[in-house]
Amino acid sequence: MRIEPYLARQTERHPEKTALVVGAARISYGELDRISGSLAAGLMLHGVKPGDRVLLLLDNGWEAAASFLAVWRIGAVACPLHPSLKAEKLGHIIGHTGAAAIIAPLRAAHLIETAKIAAGSSLLSILVHGNTPPTDGALSFEALVAGNWQAPHAHPGSDEDLALIIHTSGSMGRAKGVMLTHANLDAACSAIVGYLGNTEDDVVLSVLPLSFGYGITQMVTMLMVGGTLVLERSFAFPRAILNRLAEVGATGLPVVPAMATMIAGMQDLAPGFLPRLRYLTNAAAAMPPSTTAALRRLLPATDIHLMYGQTECIRTACLAPAEVDRRPLSVGQAIPGTRVEIVGDDGLAVAPGEVGELIVEGPHVMVGYWNDPAATALALDVRDGRRRLRTGDLFRSDAEGFLYFVARRDDIIKTRGEKVSPQEVEHVLYSLPGVLEAAVEGVADPVFGQVVKAHVVMAPDVLLTERDVVRHCAQYLEDFMIPKLVEFHEALPKTTTGKIRLSLTHPSLDDKGNVA
Repeated sequence: MRIEPYLARQTERHPEKTALVVGAARISYGELDRISGSLAAGLMLHGVKPGDRVLLLLDNGWEAAASFLAVWRIGAVACPLHPSLKAEKLGHIIGHTGAAAIIAPLRAAHLIETAKIAAGSSLLSILVHGNTPPTDGALSFEALVAGNWQAPHAHPGSDEDLALIIHTSGSMGRAKGVMLTHANLDAACSAIVGYLGNTEDDVVLSVLPLSFGYGITQMVTMLMVGGTLVLERSFAFPRAILNRLAEVGATGLPVVPAMATMIAGMQDLAPGFLPRLRYLTNAAAAMPPSTTAALRRLLPATDIHLMYGQTECIRTACLAPAEVDRRPLSVGQAIPGTRVEIVGDDGLAVAPGEVGELIVEGPHVMVGYWNDPAATALALDVRDGRRRLRTGDLFRSDAEGFLYFVARRDDIIKTRGEKVSPQEVEHVLYSLPGVLEAAVEGVADPVFGQVVKAHVVMAPDVLLTERDVVRHCAQYLEDFMIPKLVEFHEALPKTTTGKIRLSLTHPSLDDKGNVA
């Protein structure tokens, strides 16, 4: 089904129930229905139509949640963007999507004008301004929300209409717009609700940006079951977030590995310090086994769900909590309604234990990339009306069908005629006491083509040397996998979604180890 009817359902069931908590503000389902309905009507009065693309350049907050729902109530397409986006990229997205409107904070006014000029666009700007009304023709978000507009009738569109265009991080070039329908989002989130066992009693605290698929699923799953979503803007102050978890009685916490490692590294936390936390999920990147083990000790009554997905299919696999200790390197099995296959270069399925590309088929697979038929054709194989996604990720499975991520195809290091998975080396690095963050890449070498280089962040008050790191790796890795170079950092570069991304500061390398 479409997503916005879930709001109507929860409003009818319990209008006074808290839907959102942001700072000291608590927004009920009835209030969220009124706010999003007024905003939708105001946008329509100013020309936004079904099918129009509306850019959302917003921090985590009730304004962002209400904007998603307002856009969907119109029948338009929400295009969430991270609020740190720069003018050049914003201009490209404005032009590429042909966006009709953008909702953003007042501080982004100059950025938007610069991007509009570059794109040659006259899109409508709606600014969240607080107590300083916007000028220069921009509309006031607060005025639209407070307006006495009549809420639009439920949009009669199909669940096959586009709900989202989410722009990828663009690590391999310009960001691509992943097109997801209401049916895609509904299928993925219904499966997530099922395996997490979500109910209206859940309180999920999320610092994940609502520009990110993993963040959006927190909002939609709570909307589906009538739970409460607590939105925080960042994990910059981990101690404050842990205190907030206890304060709001959170039952669910979604994390990325960088967050999990920070929690696991806190030395003064007593086991069971969050007694109400029912589950913790991990996605976006693989969790180091040493981090998982530390979390299991700190949160013995909390279920840990290790997950895998891509923006192009939202979620693909999840490891049941009962399997975490037995298979800490696995991301589990395909979620309900999903079919996966690991294939070799010939397109045929490989045997258990062999490495190949993961192919995903299911109702949650995207319909393509916006205005990019060439990229769509490379990523999707449509057979008998069924979409099969070529993930570009290398996997293997065991005899029982559990999946193991090996590497992005483009990240494989080729050295001395051998192939090295960066993740395998990173797991060993994380098992060295004192390592807080680690990442591995291949760097050009005139003899071996590439050699393995490790980037390491040490925990406070820890002193490691290059020799310590190499000696530790030599205990667990084959010779060709041992880092030949080790560089220490105060912190490693990360994407807006919390993934460590060396390419943010280092040039990418081609198959021969040359700068691409």
